[in-house]
Amino acid sequence: MTPADYTPVDVLVVGAGNAAANAALAAHEAGASVAMLETAPQEARGGNSAFTGGAFRFVYSGVDDLLALAPDIKELDLSTIDFGTYTDGQYFDDMGRLTEYRCDPDLTDVLIANSYQSALWLRKHGVRFQPALGRQAFKVEGKFKFWGGLACHILGGGAQLVPTLHAALEHAGVPVLYDTTAYALLHGDARVQGVRVRHRGRSFDLRAKSVVLACGGFESNPEMRARYLGPNWDLAKVRGTRFNQGYGHRMAIDIGAAVAGHWSGAHAVQWDMNAPPYGDLSIGDRFQKHNYPFGVLVNARGQRFLDEGLDFHSYTYAKYGHEVLRQPGLFAWQVFDQKIVHLLREEYRIARITKETANTLEELASKLTGVDTASVLDTLRAYNAAPRPDVAFNPNVHDGLRTFGLPVDKTNWAQKLDAPPFHAYGVTTGVTFTFGGLKVTTGAQVEDTSGAPIPGLYAAGEIVGGLYYHNYGSGTGLVAGVTFGRIAGTGAAASARG
Repeated sequence: MTPADYTPVDVLVVGAGNAAANAALAAHEAGASVAMLETAPQEARGGNSAFTGGAFRFVYSGVDDLLALAPDIKELDLSTIDFGTYTDGQYFDDMGRLTEYRCDPDLTDVLIANSYQSALWLRKHGVRFQPALGRQAFKVEGKFKFWGGLACHILGGGAQLVPTLHAALEHAGVPVLYDTTAYALLHGDARVQGVRVRHRGRSFDLRAKSVVLACGGFESNPEMRARYLGPNWDLAKVRGTRFNQGYGHRMAIDIGAAVAGHWSGAHAVQWDMNAPPYGDLSIGDRFQKHNYPFGVLVNARGQRFLDEGLDFHSYTYAKYGHEVLRQPGLFAWQVFDQKIVHLLREEYRIARITKETANTLEELASKLTGVDTASVLDTLRAYNAAPRPDVAFNPNVHDGLRTFGLPVDKTNWAQKLDAPPFHAYGVTTGVTFTFGGLKVTTGAQVEDTSGAPIPGLYAAGEIVGGLYYHNYGSGTGLVAGVTFGRIAGTGAAASARG
């Protein structure tokens, strides 16, 4: 289907990723006629959702909640797994702490209250879940213990999520117009009436009674990154799609939409320094390097510049990418010894990787491209010589194994680097999505600058502002996309009927 074949629908959804697909499915289930627009070709559809590792943060009270979501868990030896619980209070505390208590309390309440139901909604539409063993729980003394509120991941990550949702869309008869970029909203005196699109050099006006913007952030646009995030952000790599150019933000603002959230903030992680400028679907999220809490991180001057053991990676990975971008040359090296190698995730074993190994620290220091050899050797020796308490290393808890007296102390998991061979991995900054977005009601209606909802205009996913500031808890984005996607789709269908 092309824009030339389009006939007006009740609800037009801009985007084709997680939030968009769930908005379209919810609108369809509410009785609306629905169509979707995707700026990418079909083989690159799904925006950032196609690149996700699949972490999904939801409230659960015990293993029975998890069994309802992922029945295969019953085949595991549950006597060796402590899933624990993740309460709404813990979720609130995490959201508040990570955002420095700036997250919109009403939107956060909706996110958390609907998190488990959003997981069940995905399962109803064919998405499968699996326990996150080895990612959010390590085996210590014969038992796995989960930490960080992430008991389950989507099976197969984005590579399975996007085709599964699109199979559900196809079954529902919802058409998707590919290679079709929405760049302006059609807006009459009373309400939004559709969108203006570009398809293979031609422009078309596509009419609809309601529009849902679910077309991601502006992280793929170097000019907007430099303008809003600051100097050198135009040089950062992009973890995911190259198609999130910020058109949704622009066309909503052009008709008077209000903005919200941290416009100079973004989710940015440590990413292989030689990864391509944009995400590669054949690699997915595996250019990321998330086991840094168990090693040390050094910059071009050979110095450590952050507390690698401040918290579990789920709570620091999205802000530590910012710290790497602040370093000379915009890169760093993660260093581990042999005691940690068995804990390194699969992303450290892919073929396309920037890696050095050595049998001595002296040899390793000489191999770290771009790093001051003498200085990094002094840093690693000082790290090893720093006093530590006599406590056991335990990757499942804040173990208190810390250093004292260093310019930057490491506060957990500070084992000495004394077991060769040593491994080092070169990283730079990879942007996932931007935090600045549109201001929406708890019903996912886009507000104008006076605070009134814009009739017929809804938003969901990464384009929504107000949930994230400074940092991000792993697995929250997919949940927000499903939750507000469902709300937006249902609301847009009701608005169209009205």
